[in-house]
Amino acid sequence: MATKKTKKVETPIDQKETFMSLAKTFADSDLSVEEKLKTLYELQMADTDIDEILQMRGELPAEVEALEAELEALKAKVAQDTEIIETFNKNIAAYKQDIVELDEEILKYKTQLENITNSREFDSINKEIENQGYLRQISEKNINDTKSAILKKKESIEATKDQISILSDDLKAKKEELATIVESTATEEQRLRAKREACAAKIDPRTMSAYERIRASVNNHLAVVSIYNNDSCGGCFNTITPQRLIDVASNKKLIICEHCGRIIVNPDFEGTNKD
Repeated sequence: MATKKTKKVETPIDQKETFMSLAKTFADSDLSVEEKLKTLYELQMADTDIDEILQMRGELPAEVEALEAELEALKAKVAQDTEIIETFNKNIAAYKQDIVELDEEILKYKTQLENITNSREFDSINKEIENQGYLRQISEKNINDTKSAILKKKESIEATKDQISILSDDLKAKKEELATIVESTATEEQRLRAKREACAAKIDPRTMSAYERIRASVNNHLAVVSIYNNDSCGGCFNTITPQRLIDVASNKKLIICEHCGRIIVNPDFEGTNKD
């Protein structure tokens, strides 16, 4: 009777997983420990070279993004001010129509005065003419005030357009500068990213997660380092104990620096990373 193969159950990756537990499962892979350590080192070298390329671009990507956002905001302001002017013009048209209607009312009341037979009616109609005259003055004032507001909005639009013109030129220059840098490094970056993907594909998700976590936690983004000056961690430069130096040289264990948490590999790997 054939024996059933038991399928290995993968435990979920814990972002807070201890390096001790990671070291225990590190050898559980299709790759040998030595090959896996070399692959991690090659991955780190590819990431370091990619980081250097990105550093060449400096603050340009962020500056381009900020300028684009600022230009969008200014263009939105011009559009908003233009809409406000359209509303103001509609208001002026309405005020002018009010004046036309008020003039008609005033004319009607003045015609009625010609047929007045008593003083009470005369006073009442004159009062209405006076009130209509006040309303007409208010409409005229509203027209003048709105025209002044339109003038200010137009001045604001022109000032904003000047800003847009200056920023557009600045954005164009920065985009051209960035494009030149990107173009000059595009082939190398593509090669490095392909190399990175090839290395990452060989590494199990648990180790890859730990590697990314270490890279994100240190300023220089070095998760994998070799031995410095024969006895120290190449990341934090703290002295490594003799036994751990032996373990690193054996290429049979995942060794984590007890001071900085970086992965330490055999310095001999440095000579094997030549493209």
